Amino acid sequence: MISAQALLFDMDGTLVDSGPAIQECWDQWVDEYGIDRARFEQVIGHGIPARQIAAQLLPPETVTEATDRLEQLEIDRAPNLRVLPGTRELLASLPDDAWAIVTSCTRPLAEARVKAVGIDPPLLITADDVTVGKPDPAPYLAAARHLGADPAHCVVFEDAPAGLASARAAGTRTVAVTTTSTAEELRADADTVVADLSRVECAPAAQPPLDVHIHT
Repeated sequence: MISAQALLFDMDGTLVDSGPAIQECWDQWVDEYGIDRARFEQVIGHGIPARQIAAQLLPPETVTEATDRLEQLEIDRAPNLRVLPGTRELLASLPDDAWAIVTSCTRPLAEARVKAVGIDPPLLITADDVTVGKPDPAPYLAAARHLGADPAHCVVFEDAPAGLASARAAGTRTVAVTTTSTAEELRADADTVVADLSRVECAPAAQPPLDVHIHT
């Protein structure tokens, strides 16, 4: 059992099954902007803000327009998304002042996705809320600060190496879910690895601290 002040969740691949839709959007985007596929594969990374990726692939004057285009492609596909196993049950057991979603999406895209799957986070930290995204610790530090929680007493749930590196650098505990990457790819920055959030339970509590049970 882990005692925690707050639980911080990545969104895509952790709470929401958006992988196939994201891949379709990136494929269309790469074709539209004539980006070399080999170069794209070198810089793409799950959990890294799209703007940071686009900045490595396109001229500076094109990045904003191209990022906006990708965002719109992804918003258009939001209605097709669904939540991953265990998501609804775990979130329903948490008090509002003790959890947040921390995503590399922009705010419009993040809001479209959570609305599409029926999640209503009390706190949503997006790429628009920090100056630098994952794997930098800024996103998770921002979430902990907003919740008034010590990062050392927060638990982060992530499906991507970049997100786990962000959480580790922020000083939180880390739980990796193997919904996107393999356990071997995630172990470097994960305290615990589970299949998905159906392996995580939280004892009912009106306020922190939370008693979190992780079934490996």
